[in-house]
Amino acid sequence: MSPALLEILICPLSRTKLRYDAETQELISDAAGLAFPIRNGVPIMLIDEARRLTSDED
Repeated sequence: MSPALLEILICPLSRTKLRYDAETQELISDAAGLAFPIRNGVPIMLIDEARRLTSDED
């Protein structure tokens, strides 16, 4: 994930910054409790496509 791209992307629900999880290939919104997938290098920033973080991941 490009650091420049990560700087400009925000969570579509909470409007907060995201963090990149290289292990799961996801962008994490701690504020919203969502993980947005990255498919073929493209972040999928749709709330319907995001997965809810478990209590262990929060």
